[in-house]
Amino acid sequence: MEITINYYGQAVSVSLEVYEYLTQADHKTENLAHEQRRHWDGRECDEYIISTEGRLPYCAAPEELVCQRETLDEILAVLDLCTDTQRERFLLYALYDFSYAEIAEMCGCSKVSVCQSITGVRKKFFKFFGKTY
Repeated sequence: MEITINYYGQAVSVSLEVYEYLTQADHKTENLAHEQRRHWDGRECDEYIISTEGRLPYCAAPEELVCQRETLDEILAVLDLCTDTQRERFLLYALYDFSYAEIAEMCGCSKVSVCQSITGVRKKFFKFFGKTY
């Protein structure tokens, strides 16, 4: 038995088996599209998503922002007391997590001089904040 279908804008005669296969494929494509709309971000709907969706992201209180700013100002004040070399080596160590050997290689110096620079900056921090080293 031949059935005429509209396939990409053209009338095509196909057998009953081909027609049923194409119909099933259309249904599967439609079901997949529906599932993708339901789970648009690729996650299954569970209690974690329900409890976390719709919540605002963390926003610091004004008092916290003021404290953070004061702390940053104090840290920058201590770094201003250091030499450029000390500051550079300390930031490479503290912020970027480089080892003494890596910093020594970057700066073209020995590991001992890197260690002395970082120790000097730490001493300045402890002195500034009134703690013993």
